[in-house]
Amino acid sequence: MTPRRTFERSNQLQARLHDVVPGGAHTYARGADQYPEFMTPVLVRGDGCRVWDADGNEYVEYGMGLRSVTLGHAYPPVNDAVLAAIADGISFSRPTVHELAAAEDFLRLVPGADMVKFAKNGSDVTTAAVRLARAVTGRTKIAVCDQPFFSTDDWYIGSTAMDGGIPEIVIRETVRFGYNDLPSLAACLQGNDVACVVMEAATATAEPAPGYLDGVRELCDRTGTLLVFDEMITGFRWSAGGAQAVYGITPDLSCWGKAMGNGFPLSALAGKREFMELGGLRTDRDRVFLLSTTHGPETASLAAFRAVARAYVTEDPVGRMEHAGRLLEQGFAAAAAEQGLSDYVQVVGRPSCLVYVTRDARLSPSQEYRTLFLQELLHHGVLGQSFVTSAAHNDTAVAHTIDAVRSALRVYRRAIDQQSVEGLLIGRPVAPAIRRSAHPRRLKER
Repeated sequence: MTPRRTFERSNQLQARLHDVVPGGAHTYARGADQYPEFMTPVLVRGDGCRVWDADGNEYVEYGMGLRSVTLGHAYPPVNDAVLAAIADGISFSRPTVHELAAAEDFLRLVPGADMVKFAKNGSDVTTAAVRLARAVTGRTKIAVCDQPFFSTDDWYIGSTAMDGGIPEIVIRETVRFGYNDLPSLAACLQGNDVACVVMEAATATAEPAPGYLDGVRELCDRTGTLLVFDEMITGFRWSAGGAQAVYGITPDLSCWGKAMGNGFPLSALAGKREFMELGGLRTDRDRVFLLSTTHGPETASLAAFRAVARAYVTEDPVGRMEHAGRLLEQGFAAAAAEQGLSDYVQVVGRPSCLVYVTRDARLSPSQEYRTLFLQELLHHGVLGQSFVTSAAHNDTAVAHTIDAVRSALRVYRRAIDQQSVEGLLIGRPVAPAIRRSAHPRRLKER
């Protein structure tokens, strides 16, 4: 029997975080309400695919910095490149040679783009894409796909359950369409008043149907609407050139981030020259305030990106991620079958971007059963809201994970048999990160 882990120090730190940081984390997806209550690891370091918390617990980590780390934590070539760059300074009053070299590296990896501009967060560049599309078309409406997340800015958050503080006039300017549903997109575009379509070409759980992306491209062209691909997750995980390289569809603009710097903060807006130049000095049209960030071109993250780009040219990170994912998928399926749980717990998605599905005794999706599964994984040394891999997940790490899954599923089997998590789940279940109320994980004031 593996001893149950203790989280005393982490829980103390988490409580202090709630006193000084709204929500107790700087990202909603990292919040305490996304983990079993009283089991909130606060991390102190990472190496490869493993992390350690303040109580000294070691874990194989999945999700890897919300999918931003594809090469592994503390990947030496990236760290070495950053150390060399910062020894000469980080931020200056003029462009550095790093900006030119990083832009050229990026455009070699993404041949469908003519120009690129760097920033820090994904929201920076998706919002810049929206602003640019509005300037190009003279329209204000935005059509967004029914996919998880595109921006922290009003134009998108106004379409979610957390729309507090956003004017109704802004909320009305964003319309939604379904993925793999061309008629729903056509309905959004029929008034010829949409500036751009913002979407992921694919997600962890949804691949484009044959002809779907071609149909999206054709609808945008016919209605004079710009097509914007969000490559935050697909970039450097589907391929170095993103989903557009995999599926052979070139958008007008594309937005990148996450894995660009293997965890270092960097994002990018890329696109066709005719549009991107509106933010520059080679246009006679009114200029667009495209992107202008103090920290976008700091040398540390640009050096990190250049090291990442080299790794994708000289190695096969995507192949290693997919190899680990396939092993994990096979082992998970076998473990579920052993317990007669194949209909209740499943791993789905692209091998490099796996997520798990948890169902209750009635085969309905269940947050309670998900939390129970996550709780047991934590006790057996696996930290993961998903099974999103990195190139650092070797066969040993996957074998450890499968052993943890087997142990977790034995408890899951008991919950299915008794048709309840009562007596097995400690504390309240997790809740959706984006929801209108703090309930059901509302905390008492101290």
